[in-house]
Amino acid sequence: MSVKAMIKKSILESDMYNQSISLSTLMTIMVDMLLALVIGLLIYEIYKRYFNGVVYSRSFAMTLIGMTVLTCMVTLAISTNIVISLGMVGALSIVRYRTAIKEPLDIMYLFWAITMGITIGASMYLLAAAGMFFMLVIVAVMHRKQEKAQAYVMIYHGSNEAEKDVLELMKNIPHGVKSRILRGDEYEVSITLDLNEKELDIADRVRSVNGVRDVTLISYNGEYHG
Repeated sequence: MSVKAMIKKSILESDMYNQSISLSTLMTIMVDMLLALVIGLLIYEIYKRYFNGVVYSRSFAMTLIGMTVLTCMVTLAISTNIVISLGMVGALSIVRYRTAIKEPLDIMYLFWAITMGITIGASMYLLAAAGMFFMLVIVAVMHRKQEKAQAYVMIYHGSNEAEKDVLELMKNIPHGVKSRILRGDEYEVSITLDLNEKELDIADRVRSVNGVRDVTLISYNGEYHG
């Protein structure tokens, strides 16, 4: 069948000429929309449970539910015929989103909601279930990995000769020297570290180094790594 014939057939079979709907189609729409709502709620709960950023946005979390349902609805609409799909592409192409995404992981959750809406709208339930399973495993594993070692910043004041001994104490700890500031006769050194609960005594050990005057250990939630 030629492209022209396909478009003509799609137009003739579109809802502009036929407003009837079969029971099976109605059931498919209801099942897909309900599944999209359930999946959206699951993604919302997963996002709330595993959020590890700076500021939790409840409005963004609610957006994940709506995005899943709306994407499913769009997929159901464009799957009917070519005319509607072309119209959707033209309509959605003029939409511009200006909201900045503050957390990099929020982009992953947003695309997760969109792809789940697409797969459910296309009635690809097995793919949707597999996608949910693998994404949940990825999120849980990465969250547990982040909990094992939290990011810290250590700032200490001391002589230049003390730095060698300080770095020797951290040889088995992931770290990076971020800055050295000379203040009079002593240095202010900033070091980023990934510490677990058993390694929090590093501040006391650094404080005991000859030449170190004071130590400050700061915990923070962020993605700043050098």
